Amino acid sequence: MKNRTYASSSDMILSAVLRLGRRLRAERPQSTVPLSQLSALTALARHGAMPAARLAEIMRLQPQSLSRLIVALEEDGLIARTPGKIDRRTILLEITQAGRAAVRHDLAARRAWLERAMADVLTGEERELLELASPVMLKLADA
Repeated sequence: MKNRTYASSSDMILSAVLRLGRRLRAERPQSTVPLSQLSALTALARHGAMPAARLAEIMRLQPQSLSRLIVALEEDGLIARTPGKIDRRTILLEITQAGRAAVRHDLAARRAWLERAMADVLTGEERELLELASPVMLKLADA
């Protein structure tokens, strides 16, 4: 890392997370779904079937902004609309097997780069430190 003075540890963490995020996005395969679609698919894979309003909330979007995204995902066979089990009038969005495959494909390339980079650049102690920090970072991300 370049010699850089950070005003606080949160500045350094923010810089590191943003830079690593940019690098991981750069490692995405060419033949993959757009990031906005990947975000929706990942949310559905993580949280299960849900109404569009809930998906919009998780993605921090206005429900109207999600409409075109849902149509595109459905046209590509990456999600399906199903009636709710309790209230059949409620329409749930659910990730399909093709959607799960798209997420796996996207993540595989980035995971491969990360594993190579960690093996090439980090010491064993640094890798262990990152492994220990991961749950803490996830806790912050979910806050």
